[in-house]
Amino acid sequence: MTGTTTDEAPRTRLVQGPGMLLVWLYGVMSVGAVSRSVYQIATEFDRAPLAYSLSAVAAVVYAFITYTLVRGGETARRAALVCCAAELVGVLTVGTWTLLDPAAFPDTTVWSEYGYGYVFIPVLLPVTGIAWLRRSRRTTDH
Repeated sequence: MTGTTTDEAPRTRLVQGPGMLLVWLYGVMSVGAVSRSVYQIATEFDRAPLAYSLSAVAAVVYAFITYTLVRGGETARRAALVCCAAELVGVLTVGTWTLLDPAAFPDTTVWSEYGYGYVFIPVLLPVTGIAWLRRSRRTTDH
């Protein structure tokens, strides 16, 4: 045998049911945030460096969560859960910051105004992700 034993637990499938929708939404947000941040950093970074850097951070977070959901397994589930929680903190922090000090953001970020420019998906996605990841843990416990 090549390093596998019958004692290994099967990998937790995260891409099933609502998990498939999460992968799709995180994938779309990854592409959107990466495209936006790369373009803005390359062409007009001096205009709003904080906003464009935060959009790049969002892109990395979205891409990592997409990867962990597709990968599956308990370690990936836990990593995705931590990232979704960090994402939620980021969205709430940046969203509040953009409302309290709009002058600090001459241009918007993905997380500005809690994701207003993205139909509030940036604030809803981590909440949904956390719920799904917690539920997926319970369904794999016996």
